Amino acid sequence: MARTYLVKTLGCQMNVHDSEHMAGLLEGAGYVSAPAGADEADVIVINTCAVRENAANKLYGNLGQLAPVKAARPGMQIAVGGCLAQKDRGEIVEKAPWVDVVFGTHNIDVLPALLDRARHNEAAQVEIHESLQVFPSTLPARRDSHASAWVSISVGCNNTCTFCIVPSLRGKERDRRPGEILAEVEALVAQGVIEVTLLGQNVNSYGVEFGDRGAFSKLLRACGEIEGLERVRFTSPHPAAFTDDVIEAMAETPTVMPSLHMPLQSGSDSVLRAMRRSYRSDKFLGILDKVRAAMPDASITTDIIVGFPSETEEDFAQTMRVVELARFTSAYIFQYSPRPGTPAFDLEPLPKAVVQERFERLHAFHEEITLRDSVALEGRTVEVLVLDGEGRKGKGDRMSGREPGNRLVHFSVPEGADVPRPGDMVTVRISHGAPHHLIADPHAGGPYQVRRTHAGDAWESAAGGGPEPDSCGTPGPGGPVGLGLPRLRVAST
Repeated sequence: MARTYLVKTLGCQMNVHDSEHMAGLLEGAGYVSAPAGADEADVIVINTCAVRENAANKLYGNLGQLAPVKAARPGMQIAVGGCLAQKDRGEIVEKAPWVDVVFGTHNIDVLPALLDRARHNEAAQVEIHESLQVFPSTLPARRDSHASAWVSISVGCNNTCTFCIVPSLRGKERDRRPGEILAEVEALVAQGVIEVTLLGQNVNSYGVEFGDRGAFSKLLRACGEIEGLERVRFTSPHPAAFTDDVIEAMAETPTVMPSLHMPLQSGSDSVLRAMRRSYRSDKFLGILDKVRAAMPDASITTDIIVGFPSETEEDFAQTMRVVELARFTSAYIFQYSPRPGTPAFDLEPLPKAVVQERFERLHAFHEEITLRDSVALEGRTVEVLVLDGEGRKGKGDRMSGREPGNRLVHFSVPEGADVPRPGDMVTVRISHGAPHHLIADPHAGGPYQVRRTHAGDAWESAAGGGPEPDSCGTPGPGGPVGLGLPRLRVAST
């Protein structure tokens, strides 16, 4: 019988996309995905993150839980990949000798071969390459969603932020050619995808490798010309490289959604200098002003680090000021995490109690801003892309989707109304705004209209056991990639 596999992802969107390629490689080698929701398989791959200090704790906690499982399941293999594997290398096998394979961010393509070699040699295989061997997007993939897909346009980072370990693990920026990217998007649309998210460590610096500073805005406009593609997003841009031509492309291309995730990190100019972030708070706010002038309804989200070494109470107050002026739809707020190998690692840390208090204060302050943003949308009519994994529920049950600004919307299906499929579009009116989601209750008198899409057709075909598309090395979704929070689910087959 074919061996089963499960990929568990700890980390960012780039890790999620890498996990899809790991799953595609394993299926190409004859493995089959474990049943949806399974916690065990013949091969378990953990795709790791190294951005924060607790990344190692998460990894070794997972490995500790798997040790007795493996002991009770003869032939089971465990592989560890991703950023922490690139960083710690052989140390992983020393700490967890029951691990069979360790591979890095630059050699995802060797995973099936390393598993075979470990099984044949009955010994752990550790293989870490220092530079990219094969561009990940050329590898087969197995997606979790029928309607939406990640498309990597670049890998690596040329910046030198003092807190960030990513450049040493992902390498210098490497850009794909525009024609390759557009061909992949067209292939995905042919499979039923109606929404793509363009990925890059600094996605808006795309083109630096081949000397075209306007390449990213041109790419957005070119995606907008692809027939059948309804939504285009991108993440994450760097404020220092954010130019007016990108704003113009967003505003003038109907399929580019009015949503922007742009990391602030700190609102203090002195902290930004210490972080080696090549912009200041006025420039950041100026970009947001231009975005909102061009797209008044734009949803803007961000990342913020609290407690960077040397951050004073005045520095923190400046961050609170910028957060208030920016009116972020949502913010991912983190406590500073020292990472060995980064310039900031040797700096004197702030007292833990101080960092915790600032974190809680900023979090509570921003919750109020987020709630105001959501409440302001009450009464607004929006079109929602129904999420994969919500399945076909009983009439009147609540389903979920994303509106153009990428906010999560929970909506109810009126009695006797058409029940949408994942991937379909539903027009509803927002009846209630909460800090982290919106509610649309058609029973309150709002509109309810379902627009069936070819993404919904693809979901229905897969749910009914129909054939899955296969194009350009990117097979359709099959649901084998187990993600961390938030978890993406797939329809049962």
